[in-house]
Amino acid sequence: DLRSVHGAVLIHRHMSEVSLTSAFDLLPPEIRSALAARGIVEPTPAQEEAIPLILSGENVLLIAPTGYGKTEAAVLPLLARITRESSRGEGIKLLYISPLRALNRDLEDRIRWMAQSVGLSVAVRHGDTTQSERRRQAVQPPDVLVTTPETLQVLLVGRRLRAHMKAIRAVVIDEVHELVDDKRGVQLSAALERLKELVGRHFQVVALSATVGNPELVGKVFFDGEPFRIVDVTATKEMKLKVLYPEITDEDVDVASSAATDPGVVSRLRTIVSIVSESESTLLFTNTRSAAEALGHRLSRWFPRLAVAVHHSSLSRDVRIEVEKALKSGELDTLVSTSSLELGIDVGHVDLVIQYMSPRQATRLVQRVGRSGHRVGEVSRGVIIASDPDEFLEALALCRRAKSGELEEPKVPQKPLDVALHQVVGMLLEYRSLPTRRALAALRRAYPFRTLSGEELLRTLRYIHSTW
Repeated sequence: DLRSVHGAVLIHRHMSEVSLTSAFDLLPPEIRSALAARGIVEPTPAQEEAIPLILSGENVLLIAPTGYGKTEAAVLPLLARITRESSRGEGIKLLYISPLRALNRDLEDRIRWMAQSVGLSVAVRHGDTTQSERRRQAVQPPDVLVTTPETLQVLLVGRRLRAHMKAIRAVVIDEVHELVDDKRGVQLSAALERLKELVGRHFQVVALSATVGNPELVGKVFFDGEPFRIVDVTATKEMKLKVLYPEITDEDVDVASSAATDPGVVSRLRTIVSIVSESESTLLFTNTRSAAEALGHRLSRWFPRLAVAVHHSSLSRDVRIEVEKALKSGELDTLVSTSSLELGIDVGHVDLVIQYMSPRQATRLVQRVGRSGHRVGEVSRGVIIASDPDEFLEALALCRRAKSGELEEPKVPQKPLDVALHQVVGMLLEYRSLPTRRALAALRRAYPFRTLSGEELLRTLRYIHSTW
């Protein structure tokens, strides 16, 4: 198990008279120098546990809170392996897949400096990549390509980049907790099987996740039957949670009357402003985009001294980047957001997360509160503002589950036929023609399609054929 593997590393350190002091000592000198130049001298718990396993070639599912350096824990040892085992000019050697619909600049910059430390090139490919950059990548492929699950589907059928991807040695899948219970994850699981067939040999897979229920199931989806190790360091993160059901005051009633709204809404907003004013930097999460917009508007209108902005995926990329920078620089008191800021977007130090109304899931609560105190050793702090007694009790139950690690298990979509059809079309574009049994075999290697029958696939193909 994981403890025995890591124990072997510790035994080796003892036998070599403690010549190694951390997992960083296993990395090449040029990587250690690059880390030191950035002031990174000690590995985080995630890096300490994962780097030896990844260096040894293991498939790894790394589960850690925000701020624990998961990207570095995965990429640094993979770069070390690639430079040690691969010759130059072979094509794309490392594929980094992120579910972020707009790949953030922070992620790109972090991967770029790591790759440059060992003389490797990096490029980003997604829907917004310019035509000139796409041509450049096709002619002169990068050593490391950062992309999205959707763009991977396109790359598999592109003539030139498809050929360049035959050199892949490793794949990193970021934020898998966002993919595992979604059809995007099913698409990616099947695409990885097609990629394995293209490469023609085993490549290493490292999956990165925030806290998630049933890690074994997550591993089955993205490692597709191959052995893997689970490194889970979430227990090292302390979390403090509070649930509030604000009392309505006479002043709230007066304000509500003049604003033609419910006194309960006013009391909740007053409580939020009080909490924000006592904090250095806060994130305010809501469950829907409409709630985020309404909350941001009311806070700005009723409390004009409060510097507040709204962030969600329907806003333009430029607007999102602008408000992220504003929060990071201290220009905002709070940023109202939906799940768009659950992912690892760098917004600087946040000392408190406010959840407006119950998040409905303990897993979601942990992910959102984890955006506060995100540095190693800091405490994550969160406050839930309940709207009624029932929601107050629900929020208390979710806090108990979050503190005890009783998280909801992901619900993996089982053999969605629309995804199966999409993959078959992709395979036809790859090979121009192929037997149905070969397409079925490729799909069934992916965990979500393990029970797909030949008759189910044929029935889907006949249906599409009949509509043309």
